[in-house]
Amino acid sequence: MKREDSYHNVVVEDALILDLREQEKSKHKDKELEEAKLKRPSDCMDLDKSTSKSGIYKIYPENTSGFNVFCEIEEHGGGWTVIQRRINGDINFFRDWESFKRGFGNMNGEHWLGNEHLNQLTSQGTYMSDFENIKRHAVYNTFSVGSETSGYKLDVTGYSGDAGDAMESHNGQTFSTMDKDNDVYKDNCAEQFKGGWWYDKCYFSNLNGFYLKGSHSTYGDGVNWYQWKGNNYSLKTTTMMIRRT
Repeated sequence: MKREDSYHNVVVEDALILDLREQEKSKHKDKELEEAKLKRPSDCMDLDKSTSKSGIYKIYPENTSGFNVFCEIEEHGGGWTVIQRRINGDINFFRDWESFKRGFGNMNGEHWLGNEHLNQLTSQGTYMSDFENIKRHAVYNTFSVGSETSGYKLDVTGYSGDAGDAMESHNGQTFSTMDKDNDVYKDNCAEQFKGGWWYDKCYFSNLNGFYLKGSHSTYGDGVNWYQWKGNNYSLKTTTMMIRRT
């Protein structure tokens, strides 16, 4: 009996030790996972500006597995996520709904980040935007894009800058493309003005229009910002960036 009791007690003690060790391992793994999550940037604002340089980084907005973006770290105070860039006309922006949904182009050059990523990014907090057009700026205190169900509805308010407020009429509008007409005009603004944008009827800004390198004879189908250069001048360089506030 004594031998059995002693053996039984040893077995129980070993089981307890093993169980405690497994619990410690599990806690350690949970801690490692939590630390790994904490180190993952949810956007470009989470990068260390003292050690990071402008370039492509993988970010992890809430409820996503992560995706690459171009982070502007060295200019305008840093922390900006670039969502659009036009510089040379290398990339065709006259595309269908799925293309604008997924995003396209080269992040080191011309690109559109993608409406789905815009929704994922701006759903996790309040974002401001900076539309840089060569030497002019249009800054908005609030910028967000709804889900695909909403038609990627735009919320953009609180303008300041020297480019003129060419986004005011687009606030509250849904996104339109050549194959999905969501604007409030009788015709398809995206088809008529050769872009994908938050058209109303039709626009004061058209930053995804044809790249026409300055003055053009055709009406309104270039990279246009009406309040600055009108509808017959296609801007040579544009950058759209957002940053969490």
